[in-house]
Amino acid sequence: MKVFRELLDHESRYLTRRHFLRQGSLGLGAAALGSLAGCQSLTDPMLQNERSPAKAKTIIFLHMAGAPSQLELFDYKPLLQKLDGQPCPDSLLAGKRFAFIRGVPDMLGPQFSFDQYGASGSWVSELLPNFKEVVDDVLFTKALYTEEFNHGPAQLFMHTGSPRLGRPSFGSWVTYGLGSENENLPGFIVLVSGQSAPSGGKSLWGSGFLPSVYQGVEFRSKGDPVLYMSNPDGVTRDIRKDAIEAINNINARAHEEVNDPEILTRMAQYEMAFKMQMTVPEATNLSEEPAYIHEMYGTAPGEISFANNCLLARRLAERGVRFIQLYHRGWDSHGSNDFESLHGGFLKRVKEVDQPMTALIRDLKQRGMLEDTLVVWGGEFGRTPMQENRQGITNRFKGRDHHGNAFTMWMTGGGLKTGITYGETDEIGYDGISGRIHIHDLQATLLHQLGIDHEKLTYHFQGRDFRLTDVHGHIVQDILA
Repeated sequence: MKVFRELLDHESRYLTRRHFLRQGSLGLGAAALGSLAGCQSLTDPMLQNERSPAKAKTIIFLHMAGAPSQLELFDYKPLLQKLDGQPCPDSLLAGKRFAFIRGVPDMLGPQFSFDQYGASGSWVSELLPNFKEVVDDVLFTKALYTEEFNHGPAQLFMHTGSPRLGRPSFGSWVTYGLGSENENLPGFIVLVSGQSAPSGGKSLWGSGFLPSVYQGVEFRSKGDPVLYMSNPDGVTRDIRKDAIEAINNINARAHEEVNDPEILTRMAQYEMAFKMQMTVPEATNLSEEPAYIHEMYGTAPGEISFANNCLLARRLAERGVRFIQLYHRGWDSHGSNDFESLHGGFLKRVKEVDQPMTALIRDLKQRGMLEDTLVVWGGEFGRTPMQENRQGITNRFKGRDHHGNAFTMWMTGGGLKTGITYGETDEIGYDGISGRIHIHDLQATLLHQLGIDHEKLTYHFQGRDFRLTDVHGHIVQDILA
């Protein structure tokens, strides 16, 4: 939005508050005080004229933090099974960097059986009995790649376009460019489940150098959806309203004196928080859903679970939230212990996501929402065809090391082709040999489906224009419907 971009522009420090209110295209009351995370629609004439027709208006990004093994789920490699237990060829090790592999590891065949399903004949593991029924509704991309091979940097790269801290997240860029369709809810909402927070921390949904009004707002699936949302005992809604008005009057005077744009952000956040007290409880009330929906997702209202978050994501998408980010932690299958074993913790993670992610696809489809809702599933990188041998000694449990050369993600909706597999890896799943997609290509393509040219969505900071895709990225035209 133009008015928010101007908040941090160098010239804004020389404007008076009255001048800014008079000249802003929306007026500060509508833009800053009336919204959080860009809740008005895109108004910048430059971007408005250069936007292509949008195929999607919402993204639901399901990130499996820790990186699930594609070789146990989607990328079937019969030759790898034949090589199981044999020493890894030197050609796969020479000049390569791994997070934990040392010396010469053994090859590790697929740990579970595969079969083909649907009219598309897509290969899917026996571990996904629900998901195998919807393979014709999704697009598999088998040859994504990244230069990062440790969790924190790789997660940051996936969601901010940089492996280092300080860049705006994907959702922040999207709400900065497009805003939200619901002025009473944040445009960028984050839901977390699993054993702990993602390795990249809250920077994964931070606004970086964009105004902090664009950062993601974390919702909880147990207790108050947002901390301190409820009024304290003895404080009525009228009292809260009077308090916010008084605080913002003081903030307005402070901004008039110092022209600090973050004061405007603070004022907007107070106003949005007041609105959210009414809208969030309704939006997050899963008990309103009929019994058959809970059965479809496998939800249990009041619990912290991926299933609850998938259903909540659908409800938020219905209400016009622009970018909904789900993180499910616990996929780091090194084989160093049972929790990180392909036959231990990995099995539990797959069971936790199979039913609800399938239900999300079916639910969006039956409501006609897949036409303009783009769902993305995957981790920050893949896993090696070799068994991890930490410190040069084969791990006691079966597991795989980090691997950025090739991994699988699936997508659906939002104007993408479905029922196809794009890209291919070699006979053991080590490298992509066709249809390779870099992380910046993925980001550019998703922005394109939202009607945004990734090269035009920029923000001037520290002397140059920044964008989500940095100076890279190409739209993957072959996967567009």
